[in-house]
Amino acid sequence: MLRLAMRAAALACLMVAPLVPLSSASAKPVVDVAFVLDTTGSMGPLIESAKRKIWSIATSILECSPDAEIRMGLVAYRDIGDEYVTKTFDLTTDIQDIYAHLLELKAQGGGDWPESVNEALTVAVTKLAWSDRPNTTRIMFLVGDAPPHMDYAQDTKYPVVMTMARERNIVVNAVQAGRARDTERVWREIAQMGYGEYIPIPQDGGSVVIIETPYDGEIIELQKGVNRTVVPYGSHAQQTSVNQKTAQVGAASAPAASDMVSYLSKSKRSGPAEAVTGSGDLVADVAAGRQKLEALKDDDLPSDVRKMNETERKSYLDKQLAERGVLSQRLADLVKKRDDYMAAERSKKPAMIGDSFDRAVETTLRAQIR
Repeated sequence: MLRLAMRAAALACLMVAPLVPLSSASAKPVVDVAFVLDTTGSMGPLIESAKRKIWSIATSILECSPDAEIRMGLVAYRDIGDEYVTKTFDLTTDIQDIYAHLLELKAQGGGDWPESVNEALTVAVTKLAWSDRPNTTRIMFLVGDAPPHMDYAQDTKYPVVMTMARERNIVVNAVQAGRARDTERVWREIAQMGYGEYIPIPQDGGSVVIIETPYDGEIIELQKGVNRTVVPYGSHAQQTSVNQKTAQVGAASAPAASDMVSYLSKSKRSGPAEAVTGSGDLVADVAAGRQKLEALKDDDLPSDVRKMNETERKSYLDKQLAERGVLSQRLADLVKKRDDYMAAERSKKPAMIGDSFDRAVETTLRAQIR
């Protein structure tokens, strides 16, 4: 891996060709993190590891830059002849939406060893909606075990794509699953050209460390209480999406659910009223001034709220917000105790910070987010 001094010099080089911002009105920092993930059959165990640890990765971003607007994106890739070559989920602050898409990914396809790495990198660099604000950190992780097809005439080859990444101030890290020598050579070149890190990990993603704490159960129950104060509104699709998000904490394993709640509790993106990421919760949107209750059509409201008059609706939202505030404060206290417990457990077992996918990514993010 590059040493921090070399990284600092490399990152300084990135400022040679900055993106031209469309708007510089906001001084709020932005952290964009995108994963370019091989989803062919051999990547199954690592993908499952990513599903379990995405919330701890998101929290590490938040802890590096607590006041930042955090956006995550994903480009899944396989190869020509598979079900898809690339599948793109754009950069968004709606981390629960990205999590839902990640849960749906399955490791399938592949077979001829090289994959459509070049196309995936091109899509990630040129098609994702990277923030154009001047105070943005842009980081990408290529994660895979097989080298690119260099025989596809239609592809833009990775050296050219890395030039485009540098022009857009995107740091590109290359995470290699397994020890294939042909992959290692290319991954090292990509990391060097992208001013990032070459990160070798075991084929299965390494030993993902799961720490259960005495606080997980109560944290999850409190979040379920918070979720009961959510009032979905808007289109049928938006209300369905919000309901799916409130169900996530109950569907995940206790450690993963607790990681999710920790992120939601610590996030200051839209204020303490937030219960889910993204839009569609009437309580949070009205409290934040993003939505006026009186401006909504009855068809945009859930059936129970639709039956209320305007005064009753306002009173109902105020009650939900007040209950959420009490529960959120209790959650914050428990999350702090959970953090302290996990830090103590890790200090007893230094091996926990080994070469697993999540710890490698978190360590790299802490070094690169400025």
